[in-house]
Amino acid sequence: PAYCALLLLVLMFIGGCGGSTGGGMKVVRLIMLLKYCKAQVERCVFRRSVSNVRFNGQRVDSATLHKTLGFFFLFVGLFTVSSLCLCLLGVDDIITASSATIAALGNIGPGLGKVGAVCTYAWMTPAAKGVLTFMMLLGRLELYTVLVLFLRSTY
Repeated sequence: PAYCALLLLVLMFIGGCGGSTGGGMKVVRLIMLLKYCKAQVERCVFRRSVSNVRFNGQRVDSATLHKTLGFFFLFVGLFTVSSLCLCLLGVDDIITASSATIAALGNIGPGLGKVGAVCTYAWMTPAAKGVLTFMMLLGRLELYTVLVLFLRSTY
């Protein structure tokens, strides 16, 4: 059913736990983002409240929260752009494009649709494979590690 495919895509998006070799967003970042969202809702409802985000009993500073939020939007942005690029490069359905992208970006393994467990990526165009290769590199080495190579200040 469709809801099972959606659940698998969400779990692929979340990825592994912090410190593991699994890719994806990481559970630690997701928990911090959810706690940050909860604190922001509390600030909107109770104007004078002071709510701090705590993780493992320690207060998380705003710089760390902003970096985590930036990572989330960068991850979602790369996922969206890559999925759309795959659709433009000949992948005919969004489920296959999305699952291929998140499988590459999160180093998950097989995707859904035409890139499922019993299918291959052989039918894709070389350009689509290039996009997925870059996403796999970004996912395996972490986003910031690879993207810092494109900064002029690195050299």
